[in-house]
Amino acid sequence: MSFTVPGGETVTRTLDLAVEDHVTIILTVGGQSESAIDFYVTFPNGTVKDFGKVGYLDYRFVCDSKGEYIMHFSNADSTLEKQVTLNYEVQPYILGVPQMFFLVIIIAVICVAAMAVFVLMGKRL
Repeated sequence: MSFTVPGGETVTRTLDLAVEDHVTIILTVGGQSESAIDFYVTFPNGTVKDFGKVGYLDYRFVCDSKGEYIMHFSNADSTLEKQVTLNYEVQPYILGVPQMFFLVIIIAVICVAAMAVFVLMGKRL
C-alpha cells in the first residue's frame, strides 16, 4: 500500500497478529526533499521498537504476543509531505509449521486414512 504522511503529522497502520506469526515489513519513503521519516512500532504489551529516521527498512520478526501491533510513521519535524510505500507479509504458523503446510499435512493424513478404511471395507465383502 502507498500513502502520504503530511508534514508535521504522524500516520499509523495497525496489524492484528497472533502468537508465532512471522512478519516481514518493508517500507520505502519518497518525497520532495530528504526522503526519511521516523518509524516505530508499538507492541501489544506496550513495548516500543524505535527505528529512528528511515528511508528504507526491511524488518522481520516473530510475534510473541497476540494483539495489535501499531506502526507509526512520523513526519513531525518536516513541513513537506512524504510518500510511504509499505509492503508487509504475515505468515501464520501452527505448532511451529507454516499454516498452509500444516493444512496440507492434515488433508494428506485424512486422505490416507480414508483410503485405508476403503481398502479394509473392500476386503470384508
